[in-house]
Amino acid sequence: MLVVGTGLVGTSVGLALTRAGVEVRLRDAKPEVLAEAVRLGAGRPSEPGERPAALAVVAVPPEAVATVVGEVMRAGEAAYATDVASVKVLPTTQVRERVPDPGRYVGSHPMAGREISGPSAALADLFDGRPWVICADEGTHQQAVTRTLAVARLAGATPMTMTAAEHDAAVALVSHTPHVVAALMAARLSGAPRHEVRLAGPGVTDVTRIAGGDPELWTEILTANAAAVRAVLGGLRADLDRVMAALEAPVERQPVLRDVLRDGVDGRSRLPGKHGTAHTEFATVVVAIDDRPGQLARLFADAGAAGVNVEDVRIEHSPGQPLGLVELDVRPGADRELAASLRERGWTIRG
Repeated sequence: MLVVGTGLVGTSVGLALTRAGVEVRLRDAKPEVLAEAVRLGAGRPSEPGERPAALAVVAVPPEAVATVVGEVMRAGEAAYATDVASVKVLPTTQVRERVPDPGRYVGSHPMAGREISGPSAALADLFDGRPWVICADEGTHQQAVTRTLAVARLAGATPMTMTAAEHDAAVALVSHTPHVVAALMAARLSGAPRHEVRLAGPGVTDVTRIAGGDPELWTEILTANAAAVRAVLGGLRADLDRVMAALEAPVERQPVLRDVLRDGVDGRSRLPGKHGTAHTEFATVVVAIDDRPGQLARLFADAGAAGVNVEDVRIEHSPGQPLGLVELDVRPGADRELAASLRERGWTIRG
């Protein structure tokens, strides 16, 4: 395989494929970025004149995909190509217009990422269990699809098929607009008085977590998927208008507020759960923990000794105190067993 672009996603693809025993060649316009990906074990530098790779995985911004795919095809660097950009209509349209024999290309997108960027943030297991969308059309060669499917499976992902337009509408809803909302909420904190920000807990942390993404990268993504994001934001704006109107007379318009909040509960229940299964509401065991080395490891060991599987973990730090609260999510019914076992081992259970 040839990976062009060794940022977070490209390097993670290289690490995942290398882990699976695939020979991976790497190329990047920035020598220092390429060197870091090589150092991490994502593959070796691509050399001029090598035999064509089975597939090129192009990991560059959406507006650069068609240019890079064209370069790869004309230079004979790979027999087929895919890309991993987070929008699909723009690159697919441009490849069809600019690249000879465009059927040797198929757009794809692994639904995985992190709030930090660059090859040093890459993970070999970044795609494990995550959807990898493949957007073929009537002009796509079957081998392009077959080889991209193979890459997705070798990387540990779950392949899915959509049209490019379906994909862009979906990511506008579940990825791009949430990023805008998180950024807008986080921006409210930038000018807030310090004593107000100090009250922040895990709720605002959860809401704003993804706002830490690279602004340059996200500007490119939002620009490339502008129409689909505008459609989702339009509906969101209408809902905000309803809430604002209700808050002008909150007593008289409580049903409106309840409806909005209930819709939120219903929408959240539709999100897939662990490993893509149906959403499950877990029970939570809250444990007080000292902020010193070894405490988390001891807590997890004691939870394991209780024979209860921990489904998720969150940590809340107490402002100004060497104490934190660790929230352990478990299956309903297992919380009582876990809490009793941890108390026996000396842990303080809250709630």
